[in-house]
Amino acid sequence: MSIADTTPVPQEDQEELARYRRERVMKIARWTLPSLVMILTILAWHLYVTIWEIPHYVLPGPGLVAQKMVEDWGILGPAMIKTGRLTVLALFFAVAGGVGLAVAFTQSKWAEMSFFPYAVILQVTPVVAVAPLIQIYVDNAFVAALLCAWIVAFFPILSNTTIGLKSADHNLSDLFTIYGATRWQRLRYLAAPSALPFFLGGLKIAGGLALIGAVVAEFVIGRAGTGLGLASTLLEASYRFNFGRLYAALILISVMGVVIFALMSLISYLALYRWHESALKRET
Repeated sequence: MSIADTTPVPQEDQEELARYRRERVMKIARWTLPSLVMILTILAWHLYVTIWEIPHYVLPGPGLVAQKMVEDWGILGPAMIKTGRLTVLALFFAVAGGVGLAVAFTQSKWAEMSFFPYAVILQVTPVVAVAPLIQIYVDNAFVAALLCAWIVAFFPILSNTTIGLKSADHNLSDLFTIYGATRWQRLRYLAAPSALPFFLGGLKIAGGLALIGAVVAEFVIGRAGTGLGLASTLLEASYRFNFGRLYAALILISVMGVVIFALMSLISYLALYRWHESALKRET
């Protein structure tokens, strides 16, 4: 054994090595544990259906669901595109309207006092109750469903952005006053950076709510046979007792929700990871 082999490793290097190993384990576990849970769940589902011989019209097995997803992709694929387009448009208009109104509320107390109560009313009114009325007054089924999804996704953007715009540091605000900053300069260089983390938090919520609003609108408005998207396909499959297609549509809706949340999380990370405390990595 050489002298180099018997040299003790410094305490700092040991701690750094241990921290590196913990980080590697956590990175691997972040992906392997959810995957393992999913695999075990699917396996338990398959065993339950097989061993107890559950009829497919009560609970289809994962194999039948996968088969239906492949066989009926000509129906499910276009339906998923319609639901996705409805969700993206609802989220886009929710962001545009929510941010615009939030800026107006922070610039004018009169505007906030006049219109914010009505935004709250839109939020607390169940979209299921509003959707039939919208369907009556709006001829286009897609536009009616878009309005329903927008109502659901709109308020988190408005509320979070308004709070963020009001959360600028008072000392910095006084500094801007001393230097005679204009309203536009305050908004651009002080309020907007302060509101960005709040807005991105609201964006994560609104992304999921836009999908929920789209699905609920399709359920309500799709009863007329419009065939809007996945929810209408799911509803039709339940009427025909085609539970394989029903579960396939439900899984696709869930996958869309996960993808939307992942995209919103990625946008939030890319916007904040260089400077905001919530995204900075700290040594443990």
